[in-house]
Amino acid sequence: MLELRTLPPSARFAFRCRPEAVEKAEAAFALALPRAACRATTAGDRAALWLGPDEWLLLAPEADASDIAQRGAALAGVPHSLVDIGHASTGLVIEGPQATAVLSHGCPLDLSIAAFPVSMCTRTILGKAQIVLWRTAEETFRVEMGRSFGAYVRRFLEEARREHVAGF
Repeated sequence: MLELRTLPPSARFAFRCRPEAVEKAEAAFALALPRAACRATTAGDRAALWLGPDEWLLLAPEADASDIAQRGAALAGVPHSLVDIGHASTGLVIEGPQATAVLSHGCPLDLSIAAFPVSMCTRTILGKAQIVLWRTAEETFRVEMGRSFGAYVRRFLEEARREHVAGF
């Protein structure tokens, strides 16, 4: 069985800083920022996804948005950028034994567990939409995208699911 569900509204922040500010940012956010390329770290219900050498996507429950913004104030005097993108973005979860095959209908990456292990994340495309893809468990992926692409991505995955299931 394959489950596709839209995530509830979440706090989402684009965070950028220089390498020398990472430790101060980790202390401010109470969350380790992954330093390995294309990896995610979690602390409770918060996560940080590495998107580039100086860029992370911070995810948390919607109720934590003001707390994260306030914690960012602790970085005053440190060159950085913390932008709330929560209202411009949306996410969904695709879960089940066929999740990799369904995502592969529109994603050019090798999503095998060997090539794309648990906690790996990256920017990529799905069909014609730019997404952030994060493997949270062996058969579970979180897909983040701009809100304007949310309906398209969901329909794309539902159609791919129908095609994949019909093939068996």
